[in-house]
Amino acid sequence: MNKYEAIFILDIRKVDDEGKTFTSELTEMIKEWSGEMVEAVSLGRSQFAYEIKKRKAGIYWNYVFTADSEKVMAIKNKFRLDERVLRNMIIKFDRPEVVNTVRNQAEEAAAEPAEPAAK
Repeated sequence: MNKYEAIFILDIRKVDDEGKTFTSELTEMIKEWSGEMVEAVSLGRSQFAYEIKKRKAGIYWNYVFTADSEKVMAIKNKFRLDERVLRNMIIKFDRPEVVNTVRNQAEEAAAEPAEPAAK
């Protein structure tokens, strides 16, 4: 199984609870297919730069999950036809975990007091 990241833009007029019901449906679907929802984060409402399906704003959600590649295609196809979804994008999650470790080490080194210069 691979790790994926998905961004969904939900229609404000079709979603009553800021997308929590949609998130629970997606989570249950992934669990039924022996996947796992790693993270589900609401990014809140945002105005669009241009209208999408005659809407000027939407609710953004970011999901990180594990699933088989054929199940990812099924998710894309199912939500392509869903009225609540204005846009969606699913990509392979390939952020390196090492970057955070290197960044933390650099921040710790910068926080340490500098040694006095030798005369």
